[in-house]
Amino acid sequence: MSQLSAEDEAELQSLLKQLLRSINDRISGAPSTECAEEILLHLEETDKNFHNYELVKYLRQYVESSLGTVVEEETNYLTRGDGQHAIGPGHDTLIHAITRKSRDSAEYQQMMQTLKNTMIMVVESLINRFEEDQMRKEEMHREQQHSQANSQYTDNCSDSDSSFNQSYAFIRQEQLQVLAEQLDSSRPKEVRWEALQVLCGAPPSDVLICESWSSLRRNLCDALTDPDLSDNVLQFFAKSFSSSPLNVTREIYTSLAKSVESSFLSHKLSFPTGSATIDINRSEISRLLKQMRLMNDFQKEVTTFWIRHPEKYMEEVIESTFSLLSLHHEHGSGSPGTQNVLEPMHLLALLDVKATWFKKWMHGYYSRTVVLRLLERKYKSLIVAALQQCVHYTESCERVTSETDPQSAERQEPVQRSVYTGTEIEYAFFVHSLCVLGKLLIYTNGRKLFPITVKKRKDPVSLTDLVVILINIVYQHPKPPHSDPSHTDSLTPSCLAMEVLWMLCERTESAAECLHQTAVIETLLAPVIALLNGQQVKLKSPAATLPLIADVLARIANTDRGLSLFLYEKNLVVSNNERTFPAHVLVQFTLMLLEKELSSLSDSDMSQTWCGAFIFVCRQMYNTCEGLQVLRPYGLHKAVAAAWKKTSSLSERVPTPVPGATAGTFSHNMLIWEETLLDSLLNFAATPKGLLLLQQTGAITECVSYMFSRFTKKLQVSRCEKFGYGVMVTQVAATAPGVAALHTSGLVRALVVELWAVLECGIEEVGVVCPRPTPMEPIDRSCLKSFLSLVNLLSSSQAVWELLGRQPLANKSEYTLREMPTSIPDMIDRLIAVDTDAKIHSLFHYEQSHTFGLRLLSVLCCNLDSFLLLESQYNIVSMLLQSQRENVTEQDNDGEFIIDNLSVERNHVLVRVSAVGGPSERKLPPRALQEGEDPYPWPMFSSSPLPTRYTLDPPKIHHDSQDSEMRSFLASFKDSKKEASGMEDCRRQYCKMMTSKPNVLTGKGLADLLEKVVAHLSSSASECFFSPAQYKAEEKTVQSAVVSSVEQLGINTCLRYGSYLKLLTEDAVSDLPLLMRNIKIFLSTQRVTTAPQLIAQQDGYPGYDWLASTVFLIMAGNMDRSLKLLLNLSSLLTSAFIWPARIHASIHVPVEVAESGISPMYWCTAHYVEMLLRAEVPLVHSAFRMSGFTPSQMCLHWLTQCFWNYLDWAEICHYVSTCVLMGPDYQVYMCVAVFTHLQPDILQRTQSQQLQVYLKEEPIQGFKVSDYMELMEGLEQRYRNIVLTDMKTIRSPVA
Repeated sequence: MSQLSAEDEAELQSLLKQLLRSINDRISGAPSTECAEEILLHLEETDKNFHNYELVKYLRQYVESSLGTVVEEETNYLTRGDGQHAIGPGHDTLIHAITRKSRDSAEYQQMMQTLKNTMIMVVESLINRFEEDQMRKEEMHREQQHSQANSQYTDNCSDSDSSFNQSYAFIRQEQLQVLAEQLDSSRPKEVRWEALQVLCGAPPSDVLICESWSSLRRNLCDALTDPDLSDNVLQFFAKSFSSSPLNVTREIYTSLAKSVESSFLSHKLSFPTGSATIDINRSEISRLLKQMRLMNDFQKEVTTFWIRHPEKYMEEVIESTFSLLSLHHEHGSGSPGTQNVLEPMHLLALLDVKATWFKKWMHGYYSRTVVLRLLERKYKSLIVAALQQCVHYTESCERVTSETDPQSAERQEPVQRSVYTGTEIEYAFFVHSLCVLGKLLIYTNGRKLFPITVKKRKDPVSLTDLVVILINIVYQHPKPPHSDPSHTDSLTPSCLAMEVLWMLCERTESAAECLHQTAVIETLLAPVIALLNGQQVKLKSPAATLPLIADVLARIANTDRGLSLFLYEKNLVVSNNERTFPAHVLVQFTLMLLEKELSSLSDSDMSQTWCGAFIFVCRQMYNTCEGLQVLRPYGLHKAVAAAWKKTSSLSERVPTPVPGATAGTFSHNMLIWEETLLDSLLNFAATPKGLLLLQQTGAITECVSYMFSRFTKKLQVSRCEKFGYGVMVTQVAATAPGVAALHTSGLVRALVVELWAVLECGIEEVGVVCPRPTPMEPIDRSCLKSFLSLVNLLSSSQAVWELLGRQPLANKSEYTLREMPTSIPDMIDRLIAVDTDAKIHSLFHYEQSHTFGLRLLSVLCCNLDSFLLLESQYNIVSMLLQSQRENVTEQDNDGEFIIDNLSVERNHVLVRVSAVGGPSERKLPPRALQEGEDPYPWPMFSSSPLPTRYTLDPPKIHHDSQDSEMRSFLASFKDSKKEASGMEDCRRQYCKMMTSKPNVLTGKGLADLLEKVVAHLSSSASECFFSPAQYKAEEKTVQSAVVSSVEQLGINTCLRYGSYLKLLTEDAVSDLPLLMRNIKIFLSTQRVTTAPQLIAQQDGYPGYDWLASTVFLIMAGNMDRSLKLLLNLSSLLTSAFIWPARIHASIHVPVEVAESGISPMYWCTAHYVEMLLRAEVPLVHSAFRMSGFTPSQMCLHWLTQCFWNYLDWAEICHYVSTCVLMGPDYQVYMCVAVFTHLQPDILQRTQSQQLQVYLKEEPIQGFKVSDYMELMEGLEQRYRNIVLTDMKTIRSPVA
């Protein structure tokens, strides 16, 4: 195949064109011809699709057919003698030899010559055809322009063609001077038209920098008024806008704006009112519309680059725009008559109905400052006109809505329209005005423009008035007539007004100034109050409007100021001039909806929708402590639970849906409604007291299962919540019923499996070529989330007892590599109790995984009750000591300990669980090694006792009670019949002593004081809250009482601490167990007898009685005095809160509450701690929310063990004495004082995601009760009426 036929040439031509189209982007992007040639030459190297192009395939086939015989003959000749066929150097030599011979052959020369000649012909043919096509297009273009010059303009907009698609010819300065003269208005139209044609074909950059530009620009603006020349001028302006800097384009823009302004003034156009129509294709309107469209396009694009230029350029553009838009005639829109004056704002509204240009100008601070300054100083009439239009629209709502929906035509007709009714033009102006006003309201300086005086209104329109107008618009237009879920940019009045209200809700300042006002709340709740009173509601469609009202109310209630407005401001007139709180109106209305007592709404298909919407409003209140405090008396949780149970029973009876039947829709609606009610119930668990209410409804298991289903999908709690379910999971896990529900739902299993996948399995997507990096931290970043989730879950001793109580470890002789833990005991067996070779070999990352387990163990052991359970069941200390004994250099002799990551971690845990004391009483070894010769100077040990290095010198305790003030203080209690006023004097004296001489209130003096105070209070009828203790046990009964292993471990811990403090004698070893037996017998008579289902409830109090041990140490080991004080204390209200063992499953609370095992210390004390933190220390409250942890968890931890290991002994004594003397509410104030003291550390640790671990592992450094007495007294003055009053309702907490 040496010659190419005509058919081959045609095929080559087609294939070449195809190749050029494929690489068009690469060639056209080349900066020069040389670069384009380089791209083509190296195409095989740079284009992965090179061998797939048809031209390349064709050429390869042509080469094979031309040279195939030559290559084959040469190959046979060269390999005949030496047989070089092997892969190697010989093979390469053969290839080079064949290539050289083939290129030297005659066939190769002929093939190249033929191919070259043919390709030259193909390329020349393509070039000629291209030139012919270009000439034909230019001729057609000239004919088209000539026909346009001699006829009316009927084409589309001037800037429809891109300026980048034009071919420009270079033009000289002299030519531009001539063109400027030819464009003069005195010249004939044909001359001016020809000049414009030349000008449009010239590069805009050459035109704009010429010396005659000023006169040229003036003549161009004059030509804008000529209908035959206007479009050509706009074409040139459009090209200039797209290719010129702002310093030039702002001149064009301002000139264009002045020209449009003069056209409006000269033409004085008008449009009809009502349903009469106007055709915007009329010559004078069409021309102005095109000019304003070009301006609007520039307005929207200029924001992307004007910040790179001086501010004066931007100010000129903005001011020229405002000058045009502020053009008003004497008879503006809304005037009586049949015609309205057509103003620039009307046309701009048709072009950009949602004011996108204004939103872009207000977005950046750079331009927003100028816009607001000009509006305030010179162009406030723009805002007046916009507000006037909104007022006018609202007042004429009845008339407008009775006609054809003004915006329905836009939705129904996607094609371009040219005919509009007067009502539609007015409506477009209203939409534009509303969008402008909405954008103004969200900025401080925009709100400063109000109040504004408008026509036909006596008083100026304030911000509140405007918001009321928006709400009334929603009332008149509740929903789109053609509701389409996919149509998110609806132009219906209600959607527009709701968009503005939503924007105001999202910003704290705008919400406070605009929405958190009495008039606004009254307007929003007016329909609700009317329905409550059985009156006729003034709404077009109540069923459609109520969800919109509820949506705004929910967003308001979600802010601190809005919540306070709902709860505490009595600003609503209900009936007969009786005023009430918004929260009360909302909860009453919600209860009526749930009970379906509103006959006017009960028949609506949307009943469940708006009922759920108002439950959601209440939810924004009851998921806060203060909101629940207000709503609790109404029993909303009972009503929601009753509705859920009814719905659940109905959904179970719904038959299986049949295709084509309506039962499927009914079943789906029932499912959604059931989930809505479950979600609403679940959110009661956001607060400690709310969790108790949820538990009492009997739906906690179903709610937690629903939460887990959303938790696994990583869904938010609601549209108003900024965080996920982490906080709620932590709150639920603080109680035994809650953690049991979490276990039943599968969440606990999911957390353990997820941890194992991250810790041992790694990420499946990462291949062998990218091995996992060696962790640099004990808890790797990939495992941190799982670690914190487990810390949150197991923070409470109740959770540990429920998940681990009576649960033995597997301790298998062999573990398969595929066997993964699925429960907390399994996790402890595999990660913490790693004491056999089988467990070690079952871990892929032994050191990292075991370190993780030891870190988790360290956090768990910070809770003394949790540690006692772990030690009693799993012998944690013995296991750790044995591991230390095995971690030595020489096993046979007494070798040195090997210092590694695991031995350091084990040593830290051993010291933590062995040493008892506050920040000044024990020293915990660090986990990090030091630089130098001795990297770990802390002594390791493998047997008891604990090295003395880890205990500090015991504090000096004043046992002398002969201080003058103390003597007078104690003497004040000799008269047991002292009046209540006398008790107040004693409390003042106590506060004075705490402030001046806190060290006196320790030792024997404190013991005497507590003894006298408790005896006095228990003998007072007004102070005695529970029935006095009637206890007299026989010695035989006491001796037969069984002390559990947990209690024995607690007794040993107390004895160690007492010995360290030098408070106990040798008799204490027998006296403390005797005291604990007596207390155990006494408290058993104070508890309900039931068959509890929870593991934590089956063996009495789940934990050790730390308060009894504290009293024993205060009394210096005197068993009789300790028992007497505790028995007297049991009759006081204070005992229900500082003595958790006393109130556990008590007969003094309802049986349902007693069976739940939820302590008043949690649902009362911790509840009010969270409430006071939100009000008094908001940064700490927010830090807890961000970390997914709760203050109630830490309060429960500290208070259950009487601050042991967190405060020094003196401060523990002051905590007890303060709560006894000052009242049980001081327990709340004490916790708030501690959080206030820790605020700097809490904020810092929250940033590093270490808050939970820090609060649990670190003692409370530097805290002294005496330093915060003034703070606690202030909290008492503000909150005692609420806190103490609720504490006294302990007998009926859920009533």
